[in-house]
This record gives sequence, C-alpha cells and structure tokens, in this order.
Amino acid sequence: MKEQSAQARWEQLTQRPLLALAVLFAVAYAVPIVDTSAGHSLTAGCTVVEWVVWGVFAVDYLMRLSLSRDRRGFVRQHWMDLCAVVVPLIQPLRLLRLVSTLLLVGRRARMASQIRVTTYVGGAVVGLLMFGSLAVLSVERDSPNGNIRTLGDAVWWSFTTMTTVGYGDHAPTTGLGRMIAVGLMLSGIALLGVVTANIAAWFIERFEKDDVEEREQTEAIRALTEEVRALRAEVAALRKTSVGG
Repeated sequence: MKEQSAQARWEQLTQRPLLALAVLFAVAYAVPIVDTSAGHSLTAGCTVVEWVVWGVFAVDYLMRLSLSRDRRGFVRQHWMDLCAVVVPLIQPLRLLRLVSTLLLVGRRARMASQIRVTTYVGGAVVGLLMFGSLAVLSVERDSPNGNIRTLGDAVWWSFTTMTTVGYGDHAPTTGLGRMIAVGLMLSGIALLGVVTANIAAWFIERFEKDDVEEREQTEAIRALTEEVRALRAEVAALRKTSVGG
C-alpha cells in the first residue's frame, strides 16, 4: 500500500513538469524544420533538448517501475511505455524520438483522472496535426518529386489526411512520408470514433437522466394522489361520525 501511494504521489508530482517538457520538446522539434536557415549550433541544441526530454520520460518510467509493488504486472500493463522508451535506442531517428515522446506524453496524460476525455481528444488532435505536419515537411521538402514544400502545405495535407478527406492536391512521395500518412489516417479514424462515441454516450446519459427524473416525478405524483385519497377517506369518515353523533 505504501509503494502504491508513493507511485501515485510520484505521478501526481511529475505530471505537470512532464507536460511542460513535452511542450519544450515540441518547440525543439519544430524549430529546425520551420527555420530552414537555422545554424548547426541551433540544430544541435534542439537535438540535445529532444534527447534530454526523452531521457526524462525514460527516467520517469523507471521510477514508476521501481515504485510499483508488482513490477511484472506493471511491465505487462505498460508495455507501450516500455516500447516507447526502448525504440529510440535501437534506431536513433528524430521521427522515432517524436513518436516515442508523443506516446509517453499520452500515456502519462491518461493516468490523470482530472483530465477529461474531451480535453485529451482535443489535445491529441492538435498534437497529431502539428507533429504530422512537421514530420511530413521534414521528409518531403527535399524530395525531388515532392509537392509539400511549405508549412502551409503540410498543415493542409495533415488536416485533409486526418479527416480522411484526401483531396489529392498534396501527397507524400517518399516511403517515410507515406508511413506518416498511414499513421495520420488511422489516428484520425480512431479519434473520430472516440468523439462520436462520446457524443452518443452523452445523449444516452442525458436521456437516461431525463427518464429517471420523469419516473421520480411520476412516483411523487402517485404518492401525493394516494395521500389525497386517504385524506378524503378520513374526512368522509369524520363527517359520518359527526352526523351520527
């Protein structure tokens, strides 16, 4: 019980700092892509920031593992966190650091009970749109046959891809760009399903609440009707008694 309490305190204590570091990671990832004139020192500094943020998330995973009472169960339950920590070490690509950090941020955010599903979905949409645009721009901008050259083109492509509209005016031509497109398509479908399910659940909950209130009002009216009938019967009995007396 003490270990579980320590783990919960650790998660509550580190939640906001990790989210702040995630924002810092987003800035460090975006700067070299948006600013094509960035020098070598700025690019290297942003890369160091990315690795440091990823390292902090890795340390967070190890701390939660050490504070868990059932460590094997923790690993089985948080196997996606483990993959996100290990994958960038196998192949240190910037895109893998991006995916792993996004995954770790999402997993830590879902642990917070105060974050509502709607807020999480909205943040996921904005995050995927932004990082998808930056990722596809970084791999397609220098492609000989590519037609995604600016950040505006990348954002428009990401938006149409996530919503599964796909006008076709912009499309990735490299293998990595197409992999990013597949990921955005699947993510867009999943998020759309979550939003639809939440809306349906809200309507169902609202209707059920209205039904409960209606039943309670019906029961109250029925109880009042019975009381009125009983009072009438008592009044009638009292009148008979008074007349007989």
